[in-house]
Amino acid sequence: MKRNRLRKAAAILLSAMLLTGCGKELPNETAEMTTTDSVQTETTVTTETTDTQAEMQTTSSTERTSVLSESETTVTTGSQTTGAASAEKPQTQVQSQTQTEPTTSAAAPVTSSSYTAHFADGAYPELNSRISAMSLEDKIAQMLLISCHGETTPETAASGGAGGLCLYADAFEGKTKEQVVAMNAAYQDLAPIPMLISIDEEGGGVTRVSANPNLRDSKFLRPGKLYELGGWERIESDTAEKADLLLSLGVNVNLAPVCDVPQSKNDYIYWRCFSMNANETAEYVKRVVSVMSQHGIGSTLKHFPGYGGSTDTHKGMGYDSRPYEAFTQSDFLPFQSGIAAGADSVMVSHNIVACMDAENPASLSPAVHAILRDTIGYNGVIVTDDLDMNAIRDFCGTENAAVMAAKAGNDLICTPNFAGSRNAIAAAVRSGEISERQINESVLRIFIWKEKLSLLPQ
Repeated sequence: MKRNRLRKAAAILLSAMLLTGCGKELPNETAEMTTTDSVQTETTVTTETTDTQAEMQTTSSTERTSVLSESETTVTTGSQTTGAASAEKPQTQVQSQTQTEPTTSAAAPVTSSSYTAHFADGAYPELNSRISAMSLEDKIAQMLLISCHGETTPETAASGGAGGLCLYADAFEGKTKEQVVAMNAAYQDLAPIPMLISIDEEGGGVTRVSANPNLRDSKFLRPGKLYELGGWERIESDTAEKADLLLSLGVNVNLAPVCDVPQSKNDYIYWRCFSMNANETAEYVKRVVSVMSQHGIGSTLKHFPGYGGSTDTHKGMGYDSRPYEAFTQSDFLPFQSGIAAGADSVMVSHNIVACMDAENPASLSPAVHAILRDTIGYNGVIVTDDLDMNAIRDFCGTENAAVMAAKAGNDLICTPNFAGSRNAIAAAVRSGEISERQINESVLRIFIWKEKLSLLPQ
């Protein structure tokens, strides 16, 4: 099959990169802290930093150091750390005279039971029948998660058949609960197929709903602070409250939890993370995903393959020069834990991770997606981070990025460019650059997720 040939080629490419790319010196960058996951340069950058500062308290010298404290506010990134410096390089198995690929026990496949039979003969006949009856453009529209910050309105995306919306704080600002409920219901009424309506409600500096005092008295705290105040019980009760609040407003997906393991307190991603310890983060992710699933809200593990010490991709390209062992021994663990707990989707970052693909951002890299699918063993929905971030705009532009994202293996493509992205992907399918079978498989994964969230009729 063509998809298998593409994966085989990606694996060969990955092997060559693992031999030559991991040692490549990459530029270091410096970035100031921002407050968004999906791109939006709002005025909340200043106010959310202030709110984060308000959460802080002095940490004693005897405090448990691996779970993040609230003692850092302004974050700048210096040189990229190398992670587990003492780790042995993964053994390679010779596939031919010139090709090798890594094999690591640390990244043994972990498959969510929700997705084990996606493409078995006869699986999901009703969903597959529905997909077969759709036009190519309508199927591709289902693969688009429209980030609503200017270029495409939620109304245009919904009426055009977009698979989902990603809303920001400005969509909720000043509104009452009744107004938000009516807003989201109106979007769904416009959609020919019910949409995933998503937000980033991580807590701390990244909040959309709880930034509005009409919707919650105060912002949700970030995970490290919650643990500090009440351990795992507080983490789980906060997750439950968050899920119930979002669902009551018509939001059915929270783009959380953050699975990243920072390398330093100076890393851009540090203040959004639970811990600098991968095993602790894995436990956090497992608990959060389990509670989200119990309460019926969609979850997203981010940002695969792990953000590490990379700089802010909202502002420019991030580079990660760590060896592959750093990922198998640390960064992959929270993602594996979340997948085993039943996570609905995995978001891929825009960082260039040299040991996996030294040329392309992870979100646009077939090699990185092959690792997620074939090494990690994940068969659910893969979603890009917002293609409107400067890292991608500078790399290839949003329409080209949408085609590259589909070719790389993403099922759900987060972009503000609805019509341009849909048309560009359709042209790539008609030219043979992308197979329609791949499009069908992506839409099936999305429909399975929507069915789980009770968005599609049984």
